[in-house]
Amino acid sequence: MKVLIIGSGGREHALAWQCAQFDEVGQVFVAPGNAGSALENKIYNIQIESEDIPGLIKFAQSELIDITIVGPEAPLVLGIVDEFQDKNLPIFGPSKLASQLEGSKAFCKDFLARNNIPTAYYEVFTKTLPAIEYVKEKGLPIVIKADGLAAGKGVIIANTLSEATSAINDMLDGNRFGEAGSRVVIEEFLRGEEASFIVMVDGNNILPMATSQDHKARDNDDKGPNTGGMGAYSPAPVVSELIFKDAMENVIKPTVSAMKKEGMPYTGFLYAGLMIDHNEKVKVLEYNCRFGDPETQPIMMRLKTNLAKLCMAATKGNLDLESADWDEKTALGVVMAANGYPNSYQKGETITIPDASSESKVFHAGTKLEDGNILTNGGRVLCATSLGLNLEEAQEKAYNLVNKVNWDGSYYRTDIGFKGL
Repeated sequence: MKVLIIGSGGREHALAWQCAQFDEVGQVFVAPGNAGSALENKIYNIQIESEDIPGLIKFAQSELIDITIVGPEAPLVLGIVDEFQDKNLPIFGPSKLASQLEGSKAFCKDFLARNNIPTAYYEVFTKTLPAIEYVKEKGLPIVIKADGLAAGKGVIIANTLSEATSAINDMLDGNRFGEAGSRVVIEEFLRGEEASFIVMVDGNNILPMATSQDHKARDNDDKGPNTGGMGAYSPAPVVSELIFKDAMENVIKPTVSAMKKEGMPYTGFLYAGLMIDHNEKVKVLEYNCRFGDPETQPIMMRLKTNLAKLCMAATKGNLDLESADWDEKTALGVVMAANGYPNSYQKGETITIPDASSESKVFHAGTKLEDGNILTNGGRVLCATSLGLNLEEAQEKAYNLVNKVNWDGSYYRTDIGFKGL
C-alpha cells in the first residue's frame, strides 16, 4: 500500500509515522513534510506544497497512490478532495462545500443554530461600530473570532471593553487576518472544561477516535495569547461515558445527518471542540475538518489499528465494518515552540534530538534539514510525546524527553496535563 500525507506539521509527521508502522504499508510520502518525516523509515518527503493541487494530483497518479490523507485545513477549503475525486484518486477528507464547517465561523454557527445543535449565542458583523455596541449589550468576557482560517490564532477572549474594541478594530479595520477577518463572529464566553472530540466519518457512518484535551493558551495556567496548541493528552478524563454519549447523540450524529440532508455529505476527520459545563452538558465551540494538532501526536501514539486502512474503508463508505484498537495507556505531548511564538520568533536554530523509544517520540512540526543538521523553521517546532500507565507517568516521561532536547530559544509550558490531574 502506498500512502500520501499532505502537510508539513506535527500532525502530518504523526499521521505518516502511524501509517508506516504497518507491514501492509510499503511507502508513505509526505508533501512537503519536515525534518522529522524525512528521517523516518519508509517515509519520503516530496517537494510539493500542500496547496499545489495540480502537482499533488500528478504525483498521486504517477506513483499509483492507494490513499491520500489530508492534514491541514487550507487545501480542504480550496477543494482538493473534489479535484482528486474528479480524477478517481482515493482521498480522505471533506469536500469544498463540507469544509465550510471550518472555513467559515459564520457558516458553522448558522449551521449549528438552524439544526438545533448546542452552541453559544452569537452574531456576525462586518462593521466596527455595531460589533462594539453588541459587546456592550452582551457584557464581558466575550469571544471574538475571525470568520475565516487564521491558523488557530483568530480567536480572542476579551475580558475588557478595550480588549474587545482593539480586537474588533484589528480584524475589521486593521486587516490583521486579511480576508479571514473581513467578517467577525462575536459569541458568548462559555465556562467549563474544553475537550477535543474527533471522529472519522464516511458520509453516513461514524467511527470515534480516542478522546483528548489540548492547551490553547501559550503560558502556564492557561494564560497568555491563544496559539495553535501548546500540548495535549489522551484520553481526556473529563469525557465521561455520559458526556461521550451526549456528544455523539446531540452533536456528532445530528451534524453528520444534517450535512447529508443539506446536500454536503461529510467524509473525513471531524473535530468538535466541546465545552463541558458543570451539569455535564456539551456545547460546540468550533468545528475543524481535520485532525487536531497537537492532539494527533498523543492519539497516534495510542492507535493500534492501521490508520491508512481505516481511511481507505471510509472512502468506500465501509466505516461501519471497521473498528479502532487503542493502547490503554495515556499519552501526553508537550509542544516546544520558538521563543516569541505566536508573534515574532527566530528561525534557523540548530536542534539536537534524542533517539525515540517504544514509548517516547519527538514529533517534528516547524523543522527542516540543512547540511545534515535539524534546524527550527516555524513557531511550533516539536512535540515531545510519551506513553505512561496513567496521566501522571505520561507527563513525567514527556517532560524527561523535553529535557533531552537541545536548542537555544526553546519555549514550552511546564504544566501540560494539569487539567486532567
